Amino acid sequence: MTIAFVCLRVAARSVALHCLIALAALIGCGEATDKSPVTATGESKPLRVVATVGMVADVVREIGGPQVEVAQLMGSGVDPHLYKATRDDVRQIIGAEIVFSGGLMLEGRLQDTLDEVAGSQPVFAVTSKLPEDQLLRPEGSAGHPDPHVWMDVAAWASCADVISHALSTSDPAHSSDFKMRTEEYRIKLKSLHEYGLTSIASIPKDRRVLVTSHDAFGYFGRAYGLEVVGVQGLSTESEAGLQRINELVDLLVERKLSAVFVESSVPPKNIQALIDGAKSRGHEVIIGGELFSDAMGSDGTYEGTYIGMLDHNITTVTRALGGTAPERGFSGKLSAPKEQP
Repeated sequence: MTIAFVCLRVAARSVALHCLIALAALIGCGEATDKSPVTATGESKPLRVVATVGMVADVVREIGGPQVEVAQLMGSGVDPHLYKATRDDVRQIIGAEIVFSGGLMLEGRLQDTLDEVAGSQPVFAVTSKLPEDQLLRPEGSAGHPDPHVWMDVAAWASCADVISHALSTSDPAHSSDFKMRTEEYRIKLKSLHEYGLTSIASIPKDRRVLVTSHDAFGYFGRAYGLEVVGVQGLSTESEAGLQRINELVDLLVERKLSAVFVESSVPPKNIQALIDGAKSRGHEVIIGGELFSDAMGSDGTYEGTYIGMLDHNITTVTRALGGTAPERGFSGKLSAPKEQP
């Protein structure tokens, strides 16, 4: 009975999703499916692109320039692991000429929608060409790769090639423009990566431990030489048990760690539990700052770009753990740090 019930639920979910996509296509057929590459005056139209998360959308904008028009499904503070596609999302995906996702199951519940439309729409996961040996498969992930590749700037720079190739294939007339912008963007990312290496290296070795809300910083730790500990697993759908909280309180007390970090897209309750637990044992721990994990900063801000997001994380971690980094980051564009409670 249980197996039959599960099968019925899976089948119903598939049918419902298929119907939603069909309905969205029907509703939007008069506007969103006009994919003519030129305007009435003969000028080329920007490619209509949909990107799931901000980290992907920002790179598409950098490489695509005026030749792309990007619709971003998830904004600042939105957790992609828990995000559900709306009817408007489906309409935008169907009306797009290219769809870009992070891949590696980052998008969680939205992945079903992406898989459903992939047969008729060009859908690209930007991490799809990364070599297997560059992917992390943390303990407890059931063999699934960690999707948070953007935390390693050098690895994320490699994903730009997938975007450049897809744009060039869809709009070959501007292929040279896309390639030129890709190389220019790579230079910027190389400078940011080097800033990360230098800054994190300035933290005293015994303090290079990053404690955060969930396991989103594995690539960050591998790239820049930090031991990373998350309260929750790779997905924020996982729950942190009392045993896990107690283990991390022991870690904070025994190693005399003085700072932990909250994340902009994850509720801070588990981090507060660590602080309270350490305090009950006579050890003071502060919030070292708020980091961007699964979403960038607010639209229109420097932190609302991929480079600004990583600049913020690198600078915040470095300064909170006792290293040396300019308050406004390697570019001097960071917003003034928020005061933590």
